[in-house]
Amino acid sequence: MSDWQLVRCQCRPYLSSHGKTEEPSPANASALRGRKRREMMSDHPYVGMWITDDGRVRHELLANGRYDEARGNRESAYQGRYEVRGAHIDYWDDTGFTADGDFVDRDTLHHGGMILRRR
Repeated sequence: MSDWQLVRCQCRPYLSSHGKTEEPSPANASALRGRKRREMMSDHPYVGMWITDDGRVRHELLANGRYDEARGNRESAYQGRYEVRGAHIDYWDDTGFTADGDFVDRDTLHHGGMILRRR
């Protein structure tokens, strides 16, 4: 499902200046999608640093829906956007790679066979 379809399915009808209900224009849909994403990001409790027990993998989940992952000595090894729905997280790396994970409690993230803990 594309982002446009996601917006069309989840947004309330757009009320034009004439008081008529319309589908949002692509520009308005983009603004609504951005607002919805910001609302989602501010509503979840998982923003912050997540680290494997050995310290090798570090995910920083930013409040703006972006993440920065470090691996070993390589800072910012991967960067991209993420979305949290309930206790599930989806990642989209800026290079096109996708991944996901699950928060098993407020301080533990299972992701790609790894266990990350909140710091």
